[in-house]
Amino acid sequence: MRRNSRSNRARILAAAREELGRNPDVTLEEIARAAGVVRRTLFGHFPGRAALLDALAEEASEALRGVVTRAPGAEETPQRALARFVLSIWPVGDRYRLLLALARQDLGTERVSEILAPARDEATAILERGQGAGVFHDHLPAAVLSAALEALTLSLLESVNAGTWEDDGTRTAVATLVAAGVSDQSATAIVEDMASELRAEASDG
Repeated sequence: MRRNSRSNRARILAAAREELGRNPDVTLEEIARAAGVVRRTLFGHFPGRAALLDALAEEASEALRGVVTRAPGAEETPQRALARFVLSIWPVGDRYRLLLALARQDLGTERVSEILAPARDEATAILERGQGAGVFHDHLPAAVLSAALEALTLSLLESVNAGTWEDDGTRTAVATLVAAGVSDQSATAIVEDMASELRAEASDG
């Protein structure tokens, strides 16, 4: 029974991500149908929309923490570290981009800030290191520059979501490096090299 309950919960969350991606106003009943469960089963796990969104938010938070935990050490150059960060975070951001928009409305900005905190801290630390090394712009404090780059990433994610742009994360990584102060040519070369490295790591793993 416990295994069946866990399976139902996972199916409901997967269906919720998919259905919310298609229609932000989808009802819980429609999500239950998409998950292949009855309404009572969904409400047994999630008594309301807020509870369902909170569970999705916690999934997003865990995924972000997982990406940050796998971040390389300080021996990697700041430019490569930033490229790695954006490329690693992109699949998580792409999966939860709509959730973050919904969370602002349904869960509040405090909860969203809590979800994004690990990623924000890691990005700020990379930018601080790059500013200290003279490879990133230093006309803005690292935390402010980090917030600006986060807004850029979320905006590009929304463009992908709206179907007005296509990206697998590489173009966003290049744009992020350029915005941080790296030349276009160098940024492109760094991102291409890092993307290749991450693909090799994924195939080995």
